[in-house]
Amino acid sequence: MIADIWNSFRSLSLWVQIWVALILVPTNLFSMVFIDQPSGKLIAFLAVTAMAPNVAVIFIERGFSKLMALPHIPLWTILLVILLFWRPTGSPQYQMFLSVLFLVNLVSLIFDYMDAYKWWRGDRKIAGAR
Repeated sequence: MIADIWNSFRSLSLWVQIWVALILVPTNLFSMVFIDQPSGKLIAFLAVTAMAPNVAVIFIERGFSKLMALPHIPLWTILLVILLFWRPTGSPQYQMFLSVLFLVNLVSLIFDYMDAYKWWRGDRKIAGAR
């Protein structure tokens, strides 16, 4: 199973692998560093909880699919609305991080909305599946 998951991940485009492993996941996990900042717990909850269901999806499907976009959509959309219209105050480092988090999740959501649409339309392929 682990080999199937790894092979599925490695079958993704190199830029997607880099995006997920070095930018998307670390940025959202890094939100936990700021839980002591204003609304830090809420920000971390939305950022991390949107990713958590994908662990189950990856194991159930034995790889990566467009289904992984669905958990991101409601939580990261709420997160972006908060960051855009009700941005919390806090340290300069926190403010910088919130800007990065907003940008990273905005880019991700653009792809997520497209992938969710494709999944709903029947594209249920598992990356790298034989």
